[in-house]
Amino acid sequence: MLTIITFVIILGILVFVHELGHFVVARRNGIKAEEFGFGFPPRAIGIQFLRSRDRKNPVKKWRIIWGSKDGDDSNEKKDIREARKKDFIGGTIYSLNWLPIGGFVKIKGEDGEEKKDKDSFSSKSAWIRVKVLAAGVVMNFILAWALLSLAFMIGSYEDVTGQNVSGSKILIESIEEGSPADTMGLMAGDILVRGDGADFSSVTDVQEYISKNRGKEVKLTVQRGNQTLELSGTPRESVGEGKGLLGIAGFGEVVTVRYSLFQSLWRGLQEMGYIFVEIGRVFAKLMQGERTGVEVMGPVKLAIFTGQILPLGFIFLLRFIAIFSINLGIINILPFPALDGGRILFIVIEKIKGSPVSQKVEQAFHSVGMFLLLGLMLYITLREIFTSELLDKIR
Repeated sequence: MLTIITFVIILGILVFVHELGHFVVARRNGIKAEEFGFGFPPRAIGIQFLRSRDRKNPVKKWRIIWGSKDGDDSNEKKDIREARKKDFIGGTIYSLNWLPIGGFVKIKGEDGEEKKDKDSFSSKSAWIRVKVLAAGVVMNFILAWALLSLAFMIGSYEDVTGQNVSGSKILIESIEEGSPADTMGLMAGDILVRGDGADFSSVTDVQEYISKNRGKEVKLTVQRGNQTLELSGTPRESVGEGKGLLGIAGFGEVVTVRYSLFQSLWRGLQEMGYIFVEIGRVFAKLMQGERTGVEVMGPVKLAIFTGQILPLGFIFLLRFIAIFSINLGIINILPFPALDGGRILFIVIEKIKGSPVSQKVEQAFHSVGMFLLLGLMLYITLREIFTSELLDKIR
């Protein structure tokens, strides 16, 4: 249950930050945000700030809205409601919604309506509309940068393999799926402490210990976050193609290094660059029809991975959220209908042809895109549930 709750909170934060980006940039460019809410509709309660139409005698006040989608409180008497609309201009409704995951923003004119109103999204220049649409993605990237920088400030692992640095630890970087290491419960992020009571001081120590015990049971002591675990398993008797004796695909000697604020910001930026390069390589391989070695994860596997990250500690969790945020931003900027990138694509087409694409045509494309995305997500989720014992791993 803790795994599910943590995953929902992480996803909620990323979605909320994304929508906050749209909201802030829209407001700064003179576009009215009709509603900005925590969670997804239907609305439970909202608060709306009002200002008088009479600028010579400005009056500001606010009102509570209970569950009404259009902002008109059904409990408000008709004559009072009409008088309010006549004398006051309604601002953004800040709402709390019944589905407490993430957030949403409703921008005036976002679907092409109200083009004559100066505060409508559809009345703005192409550049301003692109800025508003791209703002959510930019916020996801900024959040990732902040989290990675925070990880470097608190203390992050630095690779010192082969340098004989005092106080270094042996960090597992990756585990071969289905290997003896995987079966015995070793995980990426574990620190190898000792084997059968003998302390490890270098990667060479680990390699020699495993090689010496081919086909025999080994007992490893590992540190996982604040836990010390004793795990047993049997290495393979021989090495296969791309397979090690135990199945630890990558490990190295590391030390914990803490950076100053400005150093952390720079290291966070460098780490983001590295992540972008790796994601770019994956996309390049996909375009060339090559195998990427990267598994596509749906919500179930992401939730499970969250559960595996939690015991490793706060630093690993920060890095996971940062990578998750970057991936969410990249997916949203893809030129696919219903995504932010798809909407930007239609603005680019508008500039090329010199006139807007028919609103009905654009809405049809976005509707089909949303249907395909939901279908793909449903397929991935069901495949994850029914093709493995994944649900048993969620605690």
